[in-house]
Amino acid sequence: MATGRKGQPQRDQGVYMISVAAELAGMHPQTLRIYEARGLVTPKRSAGKTRLYSQEDVERLRRIQELTSELGMNLAGVEKVFELEEELERMRARMSRLQAKTEELEQEMADELERVKKSFRAEIVKYEPPDSLLRRRG
Repeated sequence: MATGRKGQPQRDQGVYMISVAAELAGMHPQTLRIYEARGLVTPKRSAGKTRLYSQEDVERLRRIQELTSELGMNLAGVEKVFELEEELERMRARMSRLQAKTEELEQEMADELERVKKSFRAEIVKYEPPDSLLRRRG
């Protein structure tokens, strides 16, 4: 059994049977079955096929309860909210990757620019007009 700190289960580990999860979320066990059928929550299963809900599942159930009870959403609206939140999280992750790549490319460009500047310094010869050479000799 995977555990977090101090022997506590990890947040995504299924540990609560349906009756306990329903009580923690403040709803009837049949409601959890309905939410599972709609794909709103996916509990783990024990070897004997018993539903085991994680702390994350319970928090998601509480969120569903908040959206339906306090904000008056129907389950289709809750599904859409979850879809949009997942898409937003994917976009944030993508944005983070793109920002890291941008910083990497900016550093590469700055390094290359510095290298080119140094190579030009070595090749630059001070220009003196031809008549200045004649004046120095004479």
